[in-house]
Formats: sequence, C-alpha cells, structure tokens
Amino acid sequence: MGHGDEFADFVLELLAPLGGVSRRRMFGGHGIYRDGVMFALIADDTLYFKTDATSRGEFEAAGLDPFRYARQGRPVALSYHRAPDAAFDSPRAMRPWAERGFAAALRGRKAPRARTEA
Repeated sequence: MGHGDEFADFVLELLAPLGGVSRRRMFGGHGIYRDGVMFALIADDTLYFKTDATSRGEFEAAGLDPFRYARQGRPVALSYHRAPDAAFDSPRAMRPWAERGFAAALRGRKAPRARTEA
C-alpha cells in the first residue's frame, strides 16, 4: 500500500460519518463516492470536492484552487476544488465541505440534458 492509499484511507475515516462512503482507484488517484455518486477525488495526495455554479463561490472565497491537469500540454480545470487544510482537523470540520461536494454532485446528476429535435 503506497502513500496515496494511506491518504485515501485517512480521508475515508474523516468522511465516514456521512455514511455510504467508498473509494475507487482512477487515473493514478481515487474517486470518492457516497451511495455510488462520485463527489470528490484525490490526486497527488490532495482532496478535491465537486463544485458547481451554486457552490463554487464558497470554495473560491476560501482561496481553494480547482483541480487542474494537463491535456495535450494545456492546463484543463475540472469542477472540483481543493478541500481547505482546516477540514482535515476532524470529521466535523470536514463535513460541511463534503456536504457541499455531494450536493453539487447530486445537482449535476439531475441537470436537464439538451434534447435535439428531429
């Protein structure tokens, strides 16, 4: 078990009070799921929560950067923002950020899809 697995296990411990939380390996990191819905990801031992137009401002106001990766040499930002350092103090400190991430993930699942008329 590598260092990344230890960090992922620590994150799961902090998120355990939410219930139904699990992780899956993906792209060298981990996807964090609650009841089968991905609401967070871990990359390079950094935790990011799902954000959307409703929650993004709270993360940005706290100075939390979006998850970025390079695609064909260009930076791409995803709708996930870094968890604040203070959230790692306790499950209680982590919970509001995790709830924001889960709520954004649920809103994303319910977003209406554009339909094309034949």
